[in-house]
Amino acid sequence: MKIVLLAIGKTDDKNLIQLIDNYQNRLKHYIKFELDIIPDIKNVKNLSEAQQKEKEGELILKKLQPTDHLILLDEKGKEFRSVNFADFLQKKMNSGIKQLVLVIGGPYGFSDEVYAKSQGKISLSKMTFSHQMIRLFMVEQLYRGFTILKNEPYHHE
Repeated sequence: MKIVLLAIGKTDDKNLIQLIDNYQNRLKHYIKFELDIIPDIKNVKNLSEAQQKEKEGELILKKLQPTDHLILLDEKGKEFRSVNFADFLQKKMNSGIKQLVLVIGGPYGFSDEVYAKSQGKISLSKMTFSHQMIRLFMVEQLYRGFTILKNEPYHHE
C-alpha cells in the first residue's frame, strides 16, 4: 500500500518543512509515502466560502485514481488514540488497498463532492490547528503508527 498525504497550499515555515521532511524520511523505512501539495487557489478574496471549497474540491478530485481509498482530515471525523490509529493502518493494509489518500482541505473544509467521494473522516483533535501544523502532526502519527505495528521503541503507553 502507498499512503499519500494531499494538502492545499504550500508551507512557508522552514522549521515545519524540516520537521515534516524528517518524518517523511523515517516513514520510507515502513511504507511508500508521498506528500502531494495542491497550489493555493489564486484570487480567493473574490470567491465566497462555497466557491473556494468548490474550486479546492475540483483540484482534490482531479488528483484521485478510481481505486484510491479517500480519508478526509476533518474536525467532525473519528478520533483515534495512537495505538488505535496503528490498528486502522494495519486494517487498511490488510484490505488490499493500493493507495490510501489522506486529505487536508482548505480553511473552510471540503466541498460536498469531496465528502461524497470519501470513505471516512479522521479528526486529530477537537482543537483547531493551522493546516501547515496538521501536515507535521499527520506525518508524525503515521510514523508513530508504523513503529507501533513493528513493536519499535518510539511510542510509550
